Amino acid sequence: MEKNMNLENPLKTSEDLKPVILLVDDQEDILEFIADDLSDTYQVLVARNGIEALEHLRQENIQLVVSDVIMPEMNGFELCEKIKSDLEFSHIPVILLIAKNSLQSKIEGLELGADVYVEKPFSPEFLQVQISSLIKNRNKIRAYFGSSPLIHIKSMGYSKADELFLGKLQETIHRHLDNPDLDVEHLAENMNISRPTLYRKIKSISDLSPNDFINLARLKKGAQLLNDGILKIYEISEMIGYRSPTNFGRNFFRQFGMSPSDYVNSKQAEKRNLA
Repeated sequence: MEKNMNLENPLKTSEDLKPVILLVDDQEDILEFIADDLSDTYQVLVARNGIEALEHLRQENIQLVVSDVIMPEMNGFELCEKIKSDLEFSHIPVILLIAKNSLQSKIEGLELGADVYVEKPFSPEFLQVQISSLIKNRNKIRAYFGSSPLIHIKSMGYSKADELFLGKLQETIHRHLDNPDLDVEHLAENMNISRPTLYRKIKSISDLSPNDFINLARLKKGAQLLNDGILKIYEISEMIGYRSPTNFGRNFFRQFGMSPSDYVNSKQAEKRNLA
């Protein structure tokens, strides 16, 4: 078991490429049972109560939390509420382990923002499927957002707190979009968020660095302006903070698989077909 829970080794291994799952339960045998079952697919961390879990969340980049409900010091409901109401963690999916036929507990868990509840006793295969489904869905949403020029940033919001954060993030980027030097430092200062918190939040939601995210926001705004069909490509390039139309075109093609002019032509063809 120690091998599955140890994060002390600074060397990058195949373990570092696995999604990180946090298991929270005050029963050692349950922790060992679940961790052993998940360790082939995930990097597994463990906590004995909600307070320990929050310490892990502050220190590690965790992709998903599986928590029992009944625990000392801080129970699963309290932990879920803190995760979903904290800007730094609100994007993290939470699976609650709830006693079978406990309808009130299920209702309470869902009201607090739990993504899934699993009834105890449960089969390891069922828990694996729930975890895999949540992580795959998040990855699909990220990929769709990155490859679709007109999809709004809020499509990646997994909670109300996330939607508010992403809305503020987009508004801030758009307000300074004509500045070619806009970077994470400027963004953190304008959003009144620490640089490490902003970096971690953007990376966790989008799997992009803040600077890559800013560039994607530029390109999506550019796609929106191209779709409007009012401005020339060179005008849009300058408006969204590119120093040259060539760089804009190169980045646009790399992100969306077509040049700005091809994108304009495709949108004009769509409009003609609808006419």
